Amino acid sequence: MKTGPEDWWKDVMMAYDFLKSKGHEEIAVAGLSLGGVFSLKLGYTVPIKGIVSMCAPMYIKSEEMMFKGVLEYAREFKKYEGKTQEQIELEMDLLADKPMNTLKALQELITDVREHVDLIYAPTFVVQGRHDDVINPKSADIIIDSIESPVKKIKWYEESGHVITLDKEKDQLHEDVLGFLESLDWSE
Repeated sequence: MKTGPEDWWKDVMMAYDFLKSKGHEEIAVAGLSLGGVFSLKLGYTVPIKGIVSMCAPMYIKSEEMMFKGVLEYAREFKKYEGKTQEQIELEMDLLADKPMNTLKALQELITDVREHVDLIYAPTFVVQGRHDDVINPKSADIIIDSIESPVKKIKWYEESGHVITLDKEKDQLHEDVLGFLESLDWSE
């Protein structure tokens, strides 16, 4: 709540630089939702071996719709944490009362990445849940149609929603991501 996309991008770059400092010359990235946006941004900012973008938004929603999506995502995550319904409702009430000053910055980030995905040449695997009600699923088509990589693949998960890593087809997703990563031409 106290940070924004610029802070998160710095964290992404720090993680990348950490891996480089440990001697890793080839790095593949994967991210869900906003993490998928940052994975794509890495793909045109620094050398990346491969990209897995999962349920990444490319459409700009109103701040109200984005806030609703944040709340829905938070609610699902709290369920995953194993919290009671009573605890979830208490935390959701507190969250709903907080100002979301980062939403405009998020819109700007998404717009910027969408305008630059055509600079991606790394192999890319685009993942999208068919029942995603947090982002517009057509975002996956924008990504796959815009990137310039000669190696690109899209897969729709017919029984999954936005938090695809925890949804009904998570085991298949994990296998598919592993298969994609193993298909990359690693020299290390």
